Amino acid sequence: MSKTLIAVLAGTTLLAGAASAQTTLRIQTHQSPESVSGQLVRDFVEQVETMSGGSLDIEMFYSSAVVASAETFGAAATGILDCDMTNASYQTGLNPAFQFVADTMGGYDTPLQYLSWISQGGGREAINELYNANGMEFVGAYLGGQESMNSTAPLAGIDDLKGWKFRSPPGMESEIFAELGATPVVMDFTEIFTALETGIIDGADASTLANNVGLGIYDIAKHTTFPGFHSMSSDHLACNKTVWDGLEPAQQAILHSAMDSLALNLMMRTIVQNGEALTALPEKGVTIYDWSAEDRAAFRKAAISRWDVWAEKTPEAKAMVESHKTFLKRIGLGQDSAN
Repeated sequence: MSKTLIAVLAGTTLLAGAASAQTTLRIQTHQSPESVSGQLVRDFVEQVETMSGGSLDIEMFYSSAVVASAETFGAAATGILDCDMTNASYQTGLNPAFQFVADTMGGYDTPLQYLSWISQGGGREAINELYNANGMEFVGAYLGGQESMNSTAPLAGIDDLKGWKFRSPPGMESEIFAELGATPVVMDFTEIFTALETGIIDGADASTLANNVGLGIYDIAKHTTFPGFHSMSSDHLACNKTVWDGLEPAQQAILHSAMDSLALNLMMRTIVQNGEALTALPEKGVTIYDWSAEDRAAFRKAAISRWDVWAEKTPEAKAMVESHKTFLKRIGLGQDSAN
């Protein structure tokens, strides 16, 4: 056999080996490709593929194109998909412990504090006790920051919640606000604008300051809170446990690193866009309320009292709540209410 032929065959073998080594991950997100988070998810895909030198290929399905958002976690666990890039709140019916991965409600003030719980406070281990038991591996989380309440009436502090009728998502949030004297009305996100316009509700829990501007909510609701104090929803990347364990350690490290990058970029983008909104809103007649430290502490205390109720629902929920409360006390948040 000629040296040339041997070289060609060797090169072909190497190429075949490289091709067979490529792993494709089928991931679904509930984000649209046009949204800020969707754009950053696209950047995440490109970063993973570049950093892995092509050994990791991601087929991303946007806007819950394969299954309903609430079914994504289960679809990944059963192998219909490989990974879930939605939100743990969809799984609270499976176990209330998932609430404390999705949104701690009144717990942390900033995204960095929540992410610090994951990396420095035992959060990753606590989450994976829950996820592994359901056939999944938690890879990372990303969140922009606190959401801002909006209202057609003043919302200067906790006393203004009494009798305040507002749109709320179902679950723990409704329970917390009801305890503080508000009247939560559970309705779909798409109904907020019409309900405000017709006076069915006085305000709404919708999104961050910048996103509320984009939705046109401040054309009607001329009162808002900033910085937010109540809700900071976190999306995740979670993969089928068997699929995750089958990845090379270098591939796992790349996914962890790319998730860290996604989280940082979303926080920075949110800071910029919220700042731009904060500058523009007063010119549109919107009053912005920064709640006092005392009112924030009162809300945190009410929220954590509901955590304790939810902690009794399952052993996993109890473990998750204790993990958060321990870390809150460690970093000096809610020391009185976290005991």
